[in-house]
Amino acid sequence: MSLKILPILVLLTFVLFPVYAQEQSVEMIQSTDRGTINVGLSTIPPTPNIDEQTKFKINFINKNTNAIQEHIDYSITVTKGTTQVFGIPLTHTAVGSVTIPYEFMEGGVYQISVDVQGILFQPLPTESAVFSVSVGSGNDNTPQPKNGCLIATAAFGSELAPQVQQLRETRDNILLKTQSGTAFMGAFNEFYYSFSPTVADWEKQNPVFREVVKTSITPLIATLSILNYVNIDSETEMLGYGISIMLLNLGMYFVAPALVIMRLTRSRKPKLKLE
Repeated sequence: MSLKILPILVLLTFVLFPVYAQEQSVEMIQSTDRGTINVGLSTIPPTPNIDEQTKFKINFINKNTNAIQEHIDYSITVTKGTTQVFGIPLTHTAVGSVTIPYEFMEGGVYQISVDVQGILFQPLPTESAVFSVSVGSGNDNTPQPKNGCLIATAAFGSELAPQVQQLRETRDNILLKTQSGTAFMGAFNEFYYSFSPTVADWEKQNPVFREVVKTSITPLIATLSILNYVNIDSETEMLGYGISIMLLNLGMYFVAPALVIMRLTRSRKPKLKLE
């Protein structure tokens, strides 16, 4: 029975992590104006266009080790000329790397200001790294591939919801750092988008269904967060932790309910009386 439901568990575990198959631009790295930390910025796609979603991939980099610096308090401001068009208020990233979605409405040159206000839970005077990004006119009418954590975004109401951001960071910074994770996600991407837009539409149209989905995926998100607190340095470790989390979800979503149902079924059976 376990072998029959294992593919379902695999689907459940990875359904929230579609691959962003688009090419990523070369990372631009700048030091903040006070020189405490480096900030790396790249975009997906490499040349943003209007009327299509752009993702800013931002890495906070320790200047001494050149490794990703964990636990950063930051805010982001996007401006065109003197007009602010987008912003994210002060927030925290535990893993030191974030992906921010935004859709530009006009072509031109934009300034992306990444403001650092704390490192390792220690407040800092605001330090900024400013990047320039050119946005095309979007004259290419070729349909763009859909992307995003559609089901989770619809369940929690926004791509910037903490739960969706956590999923994105886990996928980008852990799963896609290994060959096995990347290979699986690449193969799974086409299947995911065959049904996720429909499920997301149902969530938007039916608040009750949305709450059911949210309740259902919350334990899964909690178990996947375990990956943020372990060191994964090899394919073997990735497979080991992945299988362990799959088994944990197997117990929560299938074994435990099955045991409860069996217990209830047995308790309702009439007992034979011996005369």
